[in-house]
Amino acid sequence: MVDSAAGATVATAQIGVTGLAVMGRNLARNFARNGYTVAIHNRSYAKTQSLVEDHGDEGTFVPSESVADFVASLERPRKVVVMVKAGAATDAVIDELLPFLEDGDIVVDAGNAHFPDTIRRENALRARGLHFVGSGVSGGEEGALLGPSIMPGGTRESYASLGPILEKISAKVDGVPCCTYVGPDGAGHFVKMVHNGIEYADMQLIAEAYDLLKQGLGASAAQIGEIFAEWNTGDLESFLIEITADVLAHVDPQTGAAFVDVVLDQAEQKGTGRWTVQNGLDLGVPITGIAEATFARALSGGSPQREAARGTLAAATTPWDVTDRDAFVEDVRLALFASKVVAYSQGFDQIAAASAEFGWDIDRGAMARVWRGGCIIRARFLNRITEAYERDQDLPLLLADPYFTEAVAAGVESWRRIVSGAALHGVPTPAFSSSLAYYDGVRADRLPAALIQAQRDFFGAHTYRRTDREGSFHTLWSGDRSEQPA
Repeated sequence: MVDSAAGATVATAQIGVTGLAVMGRNLARNFARNGYTVAIHNRSYAKTQSLVEDHGDEGTFVPSESVADFVASLERPRKVVVMVKAGAATDAVIDELLPFLEDGDIVVDAGNAHFPDTIRRENALRARGLHFVGSGVSGGEEGALLGPSIMPGGTRESYASLGPILEKISAKVDGVPCCTYVGPDGAGHFVKMVHNGIEYADMQLIAEAYDLLKQGLGASAAQIGEIFAEWNTGDLESFLIEITADVLAHVDPQTGAAFVDVVLDQAEQKGTGRWTVQNGLDLGVPITGIAEATFARALSGGSPQREAARGTLAAATTPWDVTDRDAFVEDVRLALFASKVVAYSQGFDQIAAASAEFGWDIDRGAMARVWRGGCIIRARFLNRITEAYERDQDLPLLLADPYFTEAVAAGVESWRRIVSGAALHGVPTPAFSSSLAYYDGVRADRLPAALIQAQRDFFGAHTYRRTDREGSFHTLWSGDRSEQPA
């Protein structure tokens, strides 16, 4: 606010938000509702004024038209939350803020930034004596207002100052905040990226389950919605299952048809799934469920290819004749649960690999704990994941935890029936199928990779290791085929 006597801005705000589109606006309101004095700023001052006019009764807001006044209205150390589009827009806002910030101030990027950008920004601001916090925020518009899941990275020093505020506005499960310190520099945004990758897989698996029920039973959207509503009372209980039931029950007011049947079957994406898959390739982590879900969205949008294939490519299938409806529904449910566990297991493997690669020391159990509420992938079985990592924080494979080993084993026969049936009847199930293939691959005593390595040695002298003695070797394939130590 401005001190009229001195004509200067008085620092009274405990936290500031710049970028007042829906997410930024709702975060600012969340801070205010929780008793914080909130400095607000937007490139267009009309949005700043609108927030005060529409929601000024929810708490104390300090609006500013200029960046200088916005920063000056914040108590030291200043805490500025940036909520603008990822990429160049974020860099532009940071550049605007820098001339007015001082040693020890904290800049928080709460958007969906790519974690290498966060690492770059953290290095640059640290060199200027500032703290940069790349924070994942999940929960969409509603979560931002009512309590999101928050995944902040950066220095522990910055979290000591910022953390209590973020924890207060976050979602709570059993009284525990869905917010925790993740790790240095890009760790927070990395974990949010993987969260989104798992979200891609989860959504694709649910869509495949819907399609299986539709194709196998000839059920209507409303009938399938009732099945999902029932599933949401058991071990599949989650936000995504809940909203799926709601979507499938919705009727299009213009046509009277099921809403899902009038939506164009082309799924879009903003990039976090691609980032997750690209990073999985960089780290050498097989996140096959996430990859297939990402590619499935790309395939759905491939109109020229789909148009060329439709009615042209042979199917050699027969109609799916389900004789026991309840058994089929249960098979799909069990296959969905098992495939979901694979997706989460792969995501947590990716977090572990990145944590080792970048020296982040991420607590995977804590990540599962903050995902229990507020975020898009919140689900009942995240409690089980937290417990698994509490039993063994170095657990090499989530699927190998006794609870998940037993839970997935209970559905393996159903999983195989569903995947084989889908193949026979021409129902595409890339995420179900790849998840089962991963499960079989990871549990196999021996893989055909031995042949691949032999081929690599044949054409490129890439060497191989043996099962019966130590060391690397090369066979003289174009010579006398004798073996030599490499």
